[in-house]
Parts: sequence; structure tokens; C-alpha cells
Amino acid sequence: MSLLSQYVQKEQQLKQIQEELEKLENDERLKAELAFKDKLEALMREFDKSAADVIGLLDPQGGAKPVAKSPATGGRRKRKLKIYKNPNTGEVVETRGGNQKTLKAWKDQYGQDTVESWLVRVEE
Repeated sequence: MSLLSQYVQKEQQLKQIQEELEKLENDERLKAELAFKDKLEALMREFDKSAADVIGLLDPQGGAKPVAKSPATGGRRKRKLKIYKNPNTGEVVETRGGNQKTLKAWKDQYGQDTVESWLVRVEE
């Protein structure tokens, strides 16, 4: 790409950005936000407060979010082991989730509530 074509391209980009800036300057929402910002900054100066002070007043927890477990600690906790025993066949199923093949077949055949009643114990 020649230097002249780069110059023309940058000039067009500048013109486009200037047009977008003019649109924003005429937007009433932007004018309202700028007025709010100016009034807020004046109020902060009047009471000698910083932005951090204002945020601390408005959000005492500081936007505290629940701390996620790090991968080093194992990430997500393990599901509990559920042990089911079919009283008709004596068959036992141990599962940590509801997507176990035999358990699904039982639920299709006998119904969700019936199979849940076959729960023998739950282990950590």
C-alpha cells in the first residue's frame, strides 16, 4: 500500500469519526449524562470526596462477588453419590448424576417418584 493511499484511507476514517462525534454531541442522552457528571463532580469537590468515597457510600460491599473456587482446590464440588436398589430385581445402581443408563430405564418403566423411593442412601 502506497503512502498516498494510506493517507487517503486515514483521512476517510477521520472524516467518519468526526461525523460520529457530531452525532454524539447532538444526542440529548449524552448531554444529560455530561450534565450529571459535571454536577456530580462539583458536589464531590464541595464535600471533598473522591470517586472511591462515593462508590464506597453507594456500594458498601464494593461490588463483592462470590469468590469462585480456584482450579487448584478442585473447582466444582463433587456431587453426592446416590445408591438405588430395585426391590423387584435386587439390582443396585450407584450414581453421581441423573443421567445413568439403568436409572433412566427404571424411571421410564416405573416412574420418577417410584424410583426415587428406592433411594437407599446418599454419600459424600
